[in-house]
Amino acid sequence: MAAEITRLLSEWSDGNQAALDELLAVLYDELRSIASHCMKGERPGHLLQTTALVNEAYLRLVARRQVNCQTRTQFFAVAAQVMRRILVDYARTRNRIKRGEGESPLSLHAVAVLSDDRADELLTINSALENLTAVDPRKGRVFELRYFGGMSLEEVASALNVSTVTVERDWRMAKLWLRREIAPRSRKAAE
Repeated sequence: MAAEITRLLSEWSDGNQAALDELLAVLYDELRSIASHCMKGERPGHLLQTTALVNEAYLRLVARRQVNCQTRTQFFAVAAQVMRRILVDYARTRNRIKRGEGESPLSLHAVAVLSDDRADELLTINSALENLTAVDPRKGRVFELRYFGGMSLEEVASALNVSTVTVERDWRMAKLWLRREIAPRSRKAAE
């Protein structure tokens, strides 16, 4: 199975879009698990949440022209990043519409994926994560893969080609940095 995944990743990296279709069929359950992790904290009752997120991620992955995934872990790192971007895009759309910008209705996917409370939280986290990434890209990537991708320390270490100890240290520092970054915003929102 590992050899098959490696072969499909190599073919997809070489531009064979059909290889992505095969790859997704093989890894679909694991992608759903990542999507489920991304959706933690959402309202119960939306049966298509994770499916909609996986499907949207698939569409964005298919549209990518440059892909350099040689391992299963690297693929899941890319998928987690794509899912995070999807959730942030939906959160921004919800907030724009909630504040009255434009009159266009929300799509069914946008309604099903994020609650208003979660959209605000996700945008705050994303903004803080972008600030962290500007200061320390590796710590930002570690946070993204752990928080949004649900990856273990070992998986993140493999994806980033660093030691588990380094990931553990970066994870602790990223969480502290983000808490410090988010705390003033939370206080302002409460006022």
